[in-house]
Amino acid sequence: MNREIIKTEIQYKAVRSSGAGGQNVNKVATKIQLQFAPATSSGLTDDEKATLAEKLTNRLTKEGFVIIECSDTRSQFKNKALCTQRLFLLLENALKKDKKRIATKIPKAVIKKRLEDKKRNAEKKQNRKFRF
Repeated sequence: MNREIIKTEIQYKAVRSSGAGGQNVNKVATKIQLQFAPATSSGLTDDEKATLAEKLTNRLTKEGFVIIECSDTRSQFKNKALCTQRLFLLLENALKKDKKRIATKIPKAVIKKRLEDKKRNAEKKQNRKFRF
């Protein structure tokens, strides 16, 4: 993943934000929408593109874009930086290799304890029976 190439392929769009800001909200477009198309990116290898297509299926639009919005601050510049940061975090997490699960054996002590508990429980119930 080449961050510099990806940064040039990102499209930003400034939108009017909701929330805190008073009358400023009605005048200034501080909310940022980031659009990135992983399938057409030249900053990703073919393997990375395939992995992202598989892992980010819920995040991709019909056109194949990842859209991230940010309106955390009242500064358009800071929101842009936050969006970019979130995109790279999303890409890194999606490209991480999952650890292979190693099957472990049940310890002998645990098996022994379970069987002893079963025996104890069976004896308890046997003792409850009414005998003549």
